Amino acid sequence: MAFQSILLDQPEGCRERSDCPTCFSDLNLDQIVKAVTAGKEEYNLQSFFYAALNEENAILYRQDILKDLEKQSVFSILQTFANQMKEVRKHVALSEKLYYHYSKEGWFLQAVRIYCNAVSQLAGSLSAAELHSDGLKNFCTYGNDVIRSESFQTLQDTAERLNSDLSAIQYCILIRGNCVRVQKSESEPDYSQDVAATFEKFRQGAVKDYRITYKHEKGMNSVESRIIECVAKLYPEIFTGLDDFCTKYSDFQEPKIRDFDREIQFYVSYLEYIAPLKQSGLEFCYPAVLTECRDIHVEQGFDLLLAKKLLSSGSAVVANDFELNGKERALIISGPNQGGKTTFARAFGQIHYLAALGYPVPGRSAKLLLFDRIYTHFEREEEMKNLSGKLQDDLIRIHAVLNQATANSIIIMNEIFSSTTLQDAILLGKKVMEQIRRLESVCVFVTFIDEMATLNDTTVSMVSTIVPDNPTERTYRIIRKAPDGLAYALSIAEKYRLTDSCIKERIQL
Repeated sequence: MAFQSILLDQPEGCRERSDCPTCFSDLNLDQIVKAVTAGKEEYNLQSFFYAALNEENAILYRQDILKDLEKQSVFSILQTFANQMKEVRKHVALSEKLYYHYSKEGWFLQAVRIYCNAVSQLAGSLSAAELHSDGLKNFCTYGNDVIRSESFQTLQDTAERLNSDLSAIQYCILIRGNCVRVQKSESEPDYSQDVAATFEKFRQGAVKDYRITYKHEKGMNSVESRIIECVAKLYPEIFTGLDDFCTKYSDFQEPKIRDFDREIQFYVSYLEYIAPLKQSGLEFCYPAVLTECRDIHVEQGFDLLLAKKLLSSGSAVVANDFELNGKERALIISGPNQGGKTTFARAFGQIHYLAALGYPVPGRSAKLLLFDRIYTHFEREEEMKNLSGKLQDDLIRIHAVLNQATANSIIIMNEIFSSTTLQDAILLGKKVMEQIRRLESVCVFVTFIDEMATLNDTTVSMVSTIVPDNPTERTYRIIRKAPDGLAYALSIAEKYRLTDSCIKERIQL
């Protein structure tokens, strides 16, 4: 198979998108992408994260590449290449900024030399590496074809010959008053060896080195530029060749090589981001993605962004399991406030989306739905400019979701209809869930209404648990069980100081 892209196995696929998916903010995926790409702004990686894959083969293509990159030997090869290409870009950028003609061309020539060396070294190193992914093996074949091509060989040979010719130039500068004369140095012998030999007999052991190292300035000043212009007149063939080279090879980089340098960072940045989490003992896995079978499960999954924050503060990360089997389509999450329900819902969405990018996901094992779109409906503050109430806004938003969702969609709702009465919330919630049942969409519904958990055989109740001896202490574990409402009632009672101990304390006062 001919190499197309390190991100896609087929040329017609979508590598990147400019528009951010609407679910990113609710799922904190926008913060994850920002953290993953931090320090790599020059690659403009965000647009890659906006283009989730919708074919199993495309995901497997990326997973295989990531498995190769998890080998330190392969990872180091690509890091070396990335550093070399950074130098290429720095040299090209500097050549474009400089003012003096030959200064610009000198930096450009060095950029070409670094590029040719980087590509040759990459192709050679990958050829010697043990690769299993089609993506890297096909790129390795393509890279070897490039370095063996006549055009690349001509570029590299010409650059090296010019550099050798320029390095071999010797000239003399004669300064008399304000007059500077430049001439060839053939007639002027090099007396350095003679001087060193003459004074060698006076050496009395090690001496202090009084030589001064001058700071190397990028570019030339006006005097240096005039001197090089005079040198160019002394060696017209070499400098004419440099002019012709810079004109002919102004766009010297192979497009697929340039794209590879950018696109491989999509993988590298994520592996670097999750490395500290893996070192701390948290598990990641390559999920199976399913387009037809609806059985879903994740073992020991967690919120990626929260895990990163907890790790930095030295706190423990709580992982949870979930599954949907047979007719089951909806997870109804209930329990006390601040018990991890919203975090669980976010983790569900994050894991599915990261899987659709081809990444390893948080968890020991996973089998996930290859969705067409993730819809989220999280509680928002009322906006005065809308001239509509919060309930009306909830209804408009959920109506739009239900009109667009399909059987391959994932819908995540977080405590909607909280602004109305309990009876109205139950009525509206049941109608929404009935519509989702008809669509056969996969759903996660975080709610304070226990009645939602037992609607029909497609719903599964999960409850955030508490420490049995202390109902006010959360475990952040979400388990599969029927709701009892007790923990929530105790939480409310404590909030308003209506527990037995609080009432007794107030009576005594």
